[in-house]
Amino acid sequence: MAHSEVLLLKPVDNLGGEGDQVRVRAGYARNFLLPRKLAAPLTQANRKHVDSLKQRRATREAAELSGAQELAAKLAKLTIAFAVKTGEGGKMFGAITASDLHAKITEAGITLDKRKVHLATPVKTLGKHEVKIKLHAEVSVELAFDVVSENPIVSPVAEAAPDEPKVTEKKSAKRTTKSADAEAKS
Repeated sequence: MAHSEVLLLKPVDNLGGEGDQVRVRAGYARNFLLPRKLAAPLTQANRKHVDSLKQRRATREAAELSGAQELAAKLAKLTIAFAVKTGEGGKMFGAITASDLHAKITEAGITLDKRKVHLATPVKTLGKHEVKIKLHAEVSVELAFDVVSENPIVSPVAEAAPDEPKVTEKKSAKRTTKSADAEAKS
């Protein structure tokens, strides 16, 4: 397969940032990178632009890092609580998902990309929980949130005491009837 060397003009996920010289398949460069102006063919004239691209990349990454740190400070101060409907014994109806968390965070006035909230599994129990929010490659925050019941928790009804089961009484009544019938026949 043919490969080609290109100079990235903008950051591309899983490939590199601006100013990087990368070797990619010729079709990927020709059909995706070049038409979208994400890369330029690696020529002698383009090699001169590498320094300016790397300088632009450094300023962009520094701005992203400082923005992520400011957002992390805001998220650390944030407290979130979910009031959910519960049934018998405090069992939740439904679950709290990453999109629910994202909605609460945006209600609090913090703009955040939905994909940055990393909740492994939906929360299906009451109590305190934590979610990881990855803001930057170097900045992540553990956000604590509470899940509480909006109605009072009713404990499940206690079963009948083991010394007075109704089933045993029915069986004993049948036994007495059978033994009375046997005595009557004899």
